[in-house]
Amino acid sequence: MKRILTTLFLTVICLGTSAQPSKEAVRRAIDECATYATTILLDENGKSRCDYNLTRGEWYPYEEPWHTGQLVLGLLEAYKATGNEAWLAGAVRGGNWWLTLEIKDNPHFQGMVGATHGDVIGNDQIVFATVSDGTPGIFELSRVTGDKRYAALATSSAAWMLEHMYYPEKGVCYDLADLRTGEVLKLGSPFHGNKADQTLFDVSRPNTEGSLFKDAYEFSGDKRFRDAHILLCDALVEYQDEHGLWMDFMPNHKSEGSYHPRFNLWYAESLLECYDLTHDRKYLEAAARTAHTYASAQRKDGTMFYDNYINGRPSDKGSVCGSEVALAGILWMRLAEYGFDEFVEHYERSAEWLVKNRFSTEHPDPNLRGAVVNTRMRFRKGEMWMTQRDVGTSFGLRFLSIYYRKFAK
Repeated sequence: MKRILTTLFLTVICLGTSAQPSKEAVRRAIDECATYATTILLDENGKSRCDYNLTRGEWYPYEEPWHTGQLVLGLLEAYKATGNEAWLAGAVRGGNWWLTLEIKDNPHFQGMVGATHGDVIGNDQIVFATVSDGTPGIFELSRVTGDKRYAALATSSAAWMLEHMYYPEKGVCYDLADLRTGEVLKLGSPFHGNKADQTLFDVSRPNTEGSLFKDAYEFSGDKRFRDAHILLCDALVEYQDEHGLWMDFMPNHKSEGSYHPRFNLWYAESLLECYDLTHDRKYLEAAARTAHTYASAQRKDGTMFYDNYINGRPSDKGSVCGSEVALAGILWMRLAEYGFDEFVEHYERSAEWLVKNRFSTEHPDPNLRGAVVNTRMRFRKGEMWMTQRDVGTSFGLRFLSIYYRKFAK
């Protein structure tokens, strides 16, 4: 345990009053994060290694399709901000691995990708969000490189899910499809174990994370995708609670009053995409409600934790969540550009925090050098896993690169 704590605190941690970081400091952080992403996080095949178990000193795969897609997006943002071709080359490596996910030998899934969850439910189920959380980077790779193969595969996957998993009458998409049989799971989800009498909201969600249907519309021109994105965002507005959250859906925990560090932010981001499509301010106002709740969870020094609550319970301080700092910051930056000036101080806190809270590039463990801090403490069969997650760096790259181009001085 002493070694673990030493490993963590060799990270540059600075918890004090935030101030705007210099442009040079932001650029240095981008380059160090991108170096880490391309030399450590991406493996020899181009996929993300995902989670690093500090207690074991081992990498642990976890939903590689979306983790890799987000890493591709972060590297593309870094490339656009700096012009460094190495970051583009890393994104292409990740995109090329994503192309290998295409299912070619299963008649049930023609045009689909084998984006399975892994972890606690194994690899027999394709998960809607494991696809859609990764496709923003895949679509962006086609935009940046002009190579349409990436967006074409993401769009054909969107078409399969639109046909088989979309339930417009209820404003949701089913979460899971069985890779062995092609069956969409409508009556029960392994995410809820042995829970009896599962409801529609146990097996489906609006599933707008990543704005897959919006991107598929922009690539293909097929208005069915546009209509689906708008309908699902209308459902988001309907299902949103007074806190700007979607507590009826996992991975929020309504019974405990806890909300996930990224899930609601992703939904809010998709609402901004819908606002850009329609110019209807109801989507903008709904996204701002989410942003206010996350702003209240951010400490004055910019720190945010994995477990936050709406019932008055203070945030659990066991897991520091750099990806939440970054994704909330991305939402706050976009809303500030739409005139919500109250979020400026919050994205500035995010910028300062992400510059300061990264593992040293001279860290004794090369698996951590340059990574944005994103820890998670978990327990498996009585064994504690202290994990450093790749998403801190992928989302951190997105935020820092956008901030560098638009706001850094």
